[in-house]
Amino acid sequence: MASAVTGERAADVRGFRSAQRLAYECAEAVAARLRPGVTEREAARMQRDWLRARGVRDWFHLPFAWFGDRTAFTGFRIPLQFFPTNRRLAEGMPFILDLAPVHRGFPADVGYSGCLGPGPNPLHDKLLADLRAHRELLLREVRERRPLREIYEDVDRLMVRQGYENRHRAYPFGVIAHKIDRVKDRRWSPRVLGFGTQALKGLASDALHGHRDGWSPLWSPYGFSDHPPRPGLWAVEPHLGFRGTGAKFEEILVVTDSRDPAESAFWLDDDLPHVRRWAEGA
Repeated sequence: MASAVTGERAADVRGFRSAQRLAYECAEAVAARLRPGVTEREAARMQRDWLRARGVRDWFHLPFAWFGDRTAFTGFRIPLQFFPTNRRLAEGMPFILDLAPVHRGFPADVGYSGCLGPGPNPLHDKLLADLRAHRELLLREVRERRPLREIYEDVDRLMVRQGYENRHRAYPFGVIAHKIDRVKDRRWSPRVLGFGTQALKGLASDALHGHRDGWSPLWSPYGFSDHPPRPGLWAVEPHLGFRGTGAKFEEILVVTDSRDPAESAFWLDDDLPHVRRWAEGA
């Protein structure tokens, strides 16, 4: 994508890619250490400790961990229910690790879905496999410059055809994605309810400018997302649910102002756990 992303922007893309790879490396390392009896709080702490040992001092948000039917946000009504609990992991139980470190001023926001134990879990495996169609749909329609709200509705329709529930609607504002921007590289930044203040200020600034210019940094099913994709980096997380089991991925989609469809939007990195899993299963 050299013609679409050059100079300083190319350096930024490399920085975001490095941060995202670090976050996924953490998710895989922690997932490999999960055992029956581990709590969500302990899994979240394991992610924090792993990243801090590698120099992370700031966060878009602190790590989350969801086990069992909490992977599908069963019964979630208020934001506090997203935070890690004393729910314990058991053999055969699905889990999701969601972490958003800031590395050298570059935020990442990733989601990793897994299932504990060596044995197969056909339902969870099918959820993960069916996420592939959503990654393809999102990229295709962003390249077509469809309004974000319409793309969201197409994701909804695909989920219905697959027989699933849309669980990203349970997130605040029902978002499937949010814009993500570089922040100042600091050794530590204050947090509010687990979210880094630097990242929140950046999102608020985008919201203010976007409101004035007719766009939003939040990709939602509501009217404020009824506009074409805005150039920048977007953390995208389609989240499927079925009878108390949930699965998702979260990764960065790069949107540019190029007129070349292939360069107008692309996933930041294709060497990611869920993409490798699909390739191995093809």
